Amino acid sequence: MEKKNITEWSIGDRPREKFMERGAEALTNAELLAILIGSGTTKETAVDLMKRILNDCDDKLNTLGKKSLEELMEYNGIGMAKAITILAACELGRRRQSENVERLRINSANSIYLYLHPKMQDLDVEQAWVLLMNQNYKLIKAERLSVGGISETSIDVRLVIKLAVINNATVIAIAHNHPSNNPKPSKEDDRITERVKKACDIMRIYFLDHVIVTDGQYYSYNEQGRL
Repeated sequence: MEKKNITEWSIGDRPREKFMERGAEALTNAELLAILIGSGTTKETAVDLMKRILNDCDDKLNTLGKKSLEELMEYNGIGMAKAITILAACELGRRRQSENVERLRINSANSIYLYLHPKMQDLDVEQAWVLLMNQNYKLIKAERLSVGGISETSIDVRLVIKLAVINNATVIAIAHNHPSNNPKPSKEDDRITERVKKACDIMRIYFLDHVIVTDGQYYSYNEQGRL
């Protein structure tokens, strides 16, 4: 069967017309992405192209956002511009999620996880962050401390305390991700937690938690009774 261009489809099947008539919520992920890339190939429509790409991602936008430009460009019909558009859309989605969470108080392991997960979910290396809060657990600032390798990163305790003092934070939490998706802490994680806890006690800063973030779960030293 000869492929039809989107402009040849019935009005109800065209993504842009469907968007205008029924709203964005009526469109599938493939249809929304098809609007962004604009066109497919001579053999498949933009919608079919995005359906194929999403199928390779188990129909998960999270997995799509983890693809590199080079991986997306392996698909016939996806050049550099379209690959950048797709990943830019995924990044905007992460930032919107982060903004929505940022308005919450950071007063628990779950709130720490919800804030940092959008920033960490697509990383293939470890990053360490410190969250600085006031006495009401309102976030003052989130600062990335370091970027490491696949299996480890470093946290400078002196930098953590310096940032807390400079920003007048009375409550802090640290967190890092495990790209392996295994939230179990390492011996080095235990040592860092102990050192930060001791430094905070000396400076009379409340150490709320050390949270290990993975894609779908977390480990909390506080919840495990280890602080």
